[in-house]
Order: sequence, then structure tokens, then C-alpha cells
Amino acid sequence: MRLFFSGLRKLVRRPATWVTLGLLIGLLALIIIAVGATANERTNATREAAAKTLVTFPGAYDRILQFITGLGGLFALLYGAAIAGSEWSWGTLKSAVARGESRVRYMMISYVAVAVMIACGILITFAVGVVAGIIGAHLANVSTSGLGDSATLTDLPQRLLKGWVAVVEEGALGFTIATLARSQLAGIGVGIAFYFGEGFASLVLPDIVKYLPFSVANASLATGTSTVGMFSGGSSTLPADQAQVLVIVWLVGALVVAALFSDRAEIAG
Repeated sequence: MRLFFSGLRKLVRRPATWVTLGLLIGLLALIIIAVGATANERTNATREAAAKTLVTFPGAYDRILQFITGLGGLFALLYGAAIAGSEWSWGTLKSAVARGESRVRYMMISYVAVAVMIACGILITFAVGVVAGIIGAHLANVSTSGLGDSATLTDLPQRLLKGWVAVVEEGALGFTIATLARSQLAGIGVGIAFYFGEGFASLVLPDIVKYLPFSVANASLATGTSTVGMFSGGSSTLPADQAQVLVIVWLVGALVVAALFSDRAEIAG
């Protein structure tokens, strides 16, 4: 527990934590409020109705969460890569090993701390998103009577948990890539290439890409009122329950690879 809480304190002080969270919150709030402010100015009735769905509760809860888990997955990948890469480039892993810490234990506890920070980030961003949704609804002259919908609020904790698991899986990929590269910049660069490469590949190889990490993370969150974003393979998308299983497989697999590499790699510098 000492190592875990030490890791949390370290992450709270890291600029990467606040920059990542600030960017995600800023983008979400800006988009929602901008959509609400311009919804009534659209000349096309269909587009106006589509815009207002983003600020119409209770459906807005699901759309806000979809935005967070979609874009947040990329941010989590970058955050995981930044934290893991710094363990090598800053020499903190070497220092921990010199104190007698197990490499595997240190790296795995470091990622648990990252996962906890991601959970806090999701909750904070979701709360800000709801506030932005209320502001956007007032700007668009949309009723907020659905804010207290009991069925949606009852299901919300489960949706947040599933979203967290999906985002944590994507963060684990960035963490592992940076661990293998032993570099922040390489981990971030390769992670971004992997993220967008999978998205583009889904257009031509949907039957293969549907089993890859970002695709299953998105598919695991699909509902009857949401889509699976840039990783959609149309009819080739996996059912949500199957995708949820594969999310766990990818999460565990990525951390096992990171642990095995950390245990055997030479620590220089």
C-alpha cells in the first residue's frame, strides 16, 4: 500500500495528469456548449434536432459518456505512455529496484495508480459534461426535465464502470508500448499510430479489426442509442458482451507483457 499511495501522490503532482484532464474537459465543455448555443440557428430541421439530442436529457448522459470514453481512450493511451516512459527515461524504476523493490510489483502498482487516476478523471469530466449539458440545454431552449430520469440514473454507475474498464484497457496499451520502447516519445508516437491505424484499417479489414483493442473497447460500450465511433465495422462489430470479455483479455495481456519485459530488461543509465 505504501508504494501505491506513493504512486498516487506522484501522479497528482505530474503535469501530464492535469494537462490530459484539462484538455479532455475543455474539449467536452466547448463542444457541448457550442452545440447548444448554435442549435436553434441551424436552417435544416433535421440537423437542428440532431444537435439538440446532445443536450437533451436523459439521452445526453449516454452521449456525454460516449464522448468521454471515445476521446478519453486516446488520452488514456497517451497518459499511460507518458507515465510508463518516464519510469525509464527519468530513472525512477532504476531507483526503485536499487531500493530492493520488485520490478514487476513496481510496474504493476504504478499502473494500478494510473487506473485510479483515470477513474477520477472520468468522474470529474462526466460531472463537468453534465453541467455543460445543462448550460447547453438552456441555450438551446431544451427542457432539462429528463435530468432526474430514474431508470437512466440507476443504470449510470454500471455504464460508468464499463466505460472505465474500456478506457483503462486503452491506457494499458500505451503503458505497455512505452515500456517496450523505454521511452515516452516513442510510446506516445507508436500509440497514436496504432490508434489511428486501427481506425483506418476498420474500413477495409472489419472482420479482423473488430478483435483489436480499440475496436473491442468501443464495441463493449455500444447501446441501442449509441454507436461505436471511428472503429465501427458496421455489421462486423462484435456484440457488447463478447467485446467486454475481449477488453479484459487485452487489458490483462498488455499488463503481462509489460511485467515480463520490465522483469527481464536491462536497466541502464
